Amino acid sequence: MGTAVLFLAITGLLTAYNYFIRAGVKTLGSVQSSYLLEEGIEAVSSIRDAGWSSNISGLSASGTYYLAWVSGHWTATSTVLKIDDTFSRYFNLASVYRDSNDNIASSGTLDSGTRKLTVYVSWPSGATTTLRSMSAYLTNLFNN
Repeated sequence: MGTAVLFLAITGLLTAYNYFIRAGVKTLGSVQSSYLLEEGIEAVSSIRDAGWSSNISGLSASGTYYLAWVSGHWTATSTVLKIDDTFSRYFNLASVYRDSNDNIASSGTLDSGTRKLTVYVSWPSGATTTLRSMSAYLTNLFNN
């Protein structure tokens, strides 16, 4: 009788341990993706700071780009890159329009000095792939 109770207790503990490990791994992926999204926004902002006309305005609004760290600075590339052999991070830039009150709108006058940036991070999560995104607006702050 005592052996059966001990066996049930150990089985319960191992099941709980297994559940907590799976939950921790899932949470780890979510936390890492949050940092990668924030880093992606900052990296594209850094690319913008290095020259709007040479680095941002030439990127297609319908293109998908990846971030690469080359010779001490961030660059946009069309080459698919994986982070830690797990995460895929990419971004795209959309055109921005302004209404008659100079507010961002879905149509109106094209604002050539502003782009909507959306950064995506995806990673395998069990049998599925998880995708998260973060958006921001980039403005040609330095008129370069």
